[in-house]
Amino acid sequence: MKKYTYSATKSDNPEKWWLVDADSEILGRLASRIAVRLRGKHNPLFTPHADTGDSVVVINAEKITVTGRKLDQKCYHRHSGYIGGLKTITARKLLEKRPEDLIRFAVKGMLPKNKLGRKLFKKLKVYSGDQHPHEAQKPEIFKI
Repeated sequence: MKKYTYSATKSDNPEKWWLVDADSEILGRLASRIAVRLRGKHNPLFTPHADTGDSVVVINAEKITVTGRKLDQKCYHRHSGYIGGLKTITARKLLEKRPEDLIRFAVKGMLPKNKLGRKLFKKLKVYSGDQHPHEAQKPEIFKI
């Protein structure tokens, strides 16, 4: 008798919504736990090529902490495509201007770099305040 490996599909996994409070959490540790939830690795039905993850709502992004001297030393780069078009911003300035992006960049770097990763990234919702428009989905509080 042959035994086959079970491959889960999107319909096999009832998607849950999680609410994460980023108040005084460390950026990298928070991002890795969020990436695990988005990917679905916490789920016994995990299948590497399928979307078996959950949606995550992060609030209080402006209250995130980073360790060491990363606020001044960590830089985020983007390029306009023109000669000399490299733009650089430190983590401190990014935290002041767009605190949501600090969490988004950290989580995006931990997801797969393919179509599935881009699809999973859309299930992450980050807000700088403690209000969010996803009460209808009844997100469960995720303790870190």
